[in-house]
Amino acid sequence: MLSLFADQPTLARRKCLQIGGLSLLGLTAPQLQQLRAATLAQSPTTQPRAKSCVFIFLFGGPSHIDMWDMKPEAPTEVRGEFQSIATNVPDIRIGEHLPLLSQQMDKFCLLRSMTHKMSVHGPACSEIYSGRPYFGPPVTDQALPEDWPSIASMVARYGQSTTGLPASVVLPWYTQFEGQDKRIAGQTGGRMGEHWNPFLIRGDPREQDFQVEGVRFPQEVTRSRFDRRRELRQQLANLADRRTDAGELAELVDTNYAGALRLVETSQATNAFSLSEEPTAIRDLYGRTKFGQSLLLARRLVENDIPLVTVNWDDETKYDKVSPHWDTHHQNFPKLKNDLCPLFDHAFAGFLQDLDQRGLLETTMVVALGEFGRTPKIGLVTQNGMTEKTGRDHWPHAFTALVAGGGVRGGQAYGATTSNGGYVADKPVTPADLTATVFKHLGIDSSLTYYDEFQRGQQQLCVGRAVSDLG
Repeated sequence: MLSLFADQPTLARRKCLQIGGLSLLGLTAPQLQQLRAATLAQSPTTQPRAKSCVFIFLFGGPSHIDMWDMKPEAPTEVRGEFQSIATNVPDIRIGEHLPLLSQQMDKFCLLRSMTHKMSVHGPACSEIYSGRPYFGPPVTDQALPEDWPSIASMVARYGQSTTGLPASVVLPWYTQFEGQDKRIAGQTGGRMGEHWNPFLIRGDPREQDFQVEGVRFPQEVTRSRFDRRRELRQQLANLADRRTDAGELAELVDTNYAGALRLVETSQATNAFSLSEEPTAIRDLYGRTKFGQSLLLARRLVENDIPLVTVNWDDETKYDKVSPHWDTHHQNFPKLKNDLCPLFDHAFAGFLQDLDQRGLLETTMVVALGEFGRTPKIGLVTQNGMTEKTGRDHWPHAFTALVAGGGVRGGQAYGATTSNGGYVADKPVTPADLTATVFKHLGIDSSLTYYDEFQRGQQQLCVGRAVSDLG
């Protein structure tokens, strides 16, 4: 038997985690941090309107003027090639390449007055993900240690899961550009601390053998083998009485062990992460795409009372260096017509329909948006010199968010833009306001504070004002 009672015991952090049994679960170091965050999460302090929120991020910046806020009376260089179509709500029309969502319009709100000032991808993403104005010059798209904490991280800390699952989950991966190994800014704990990162699910949910790391025992590990580690953990606890430095490690092991075991047991009991449980018809309803199946997985997670699920758009169209994801610097209209709109229309319409039929839309808030919109004038260069006469460049001054469920009244257009779709004309909503709205619906007090490891002081959770008239 391995003994921990040598005369001069020396225990590495990795060995402590192995003794605790966590390495047997295949959990990565970041996942261990996320489990610790889930274990230490503080309770919300206000009455929630929604039990959960699904936050859908459409990286690149969808063209609001070609999809949600069309201007048929504007000049050709503004209104573009597409026609509007009627929806199942009188007086609200949307783009012609969203036919399925046109029949679900009664279930969601078009928040047409989103606005901020940042036209660079990374800093703009940071503003949407965190609800805070970017902290410095827009010199990089990539994450930095001084990033503001994301909504997902703040919910990981202040949200509360009643099922033992993490309070905040991100899937199918962090947002980043193709070919880059660093994530886009604003998606983690940042200056609040990386140990508050959300629980990350990495993978493609449409794959037949899709599995989430760390939520079940590996095939070669039995429960009895895992349980035998408890004796070693007890030895470690005894050692803590003799070695002060080991005491901190013992505490870490105990916290993470409890969280990991709870996650495994909960996942096995509910199969929350298993899409194989879903009927073929339901999987087809969402579409057999990474985005569609990610939304289906999100539905399963909110069914298990996870407060926040972030679904990031992962580019499934033919890779285009000039116009990746929703970043339509050229061929704006063919890309929207043939690739982006049909995929989104199928998946998001199926998602809303399924939530509604299961009674989940009453308790689940849904938010979908990108980091900004697109220029009201086709071919106008504002940020990226690669923008061609067939494309639209970045435009943060006015764009649209889709908001549904959790008490939000569907079938409405909230706010308005000018005649060319370029600026907000009524009821402006900032990323901070949207964040405050999400927190209010989840019952998280925006006035709570955390310690800012970058500026060495207390920061308020959110500085925005919740939009109170969406109901």
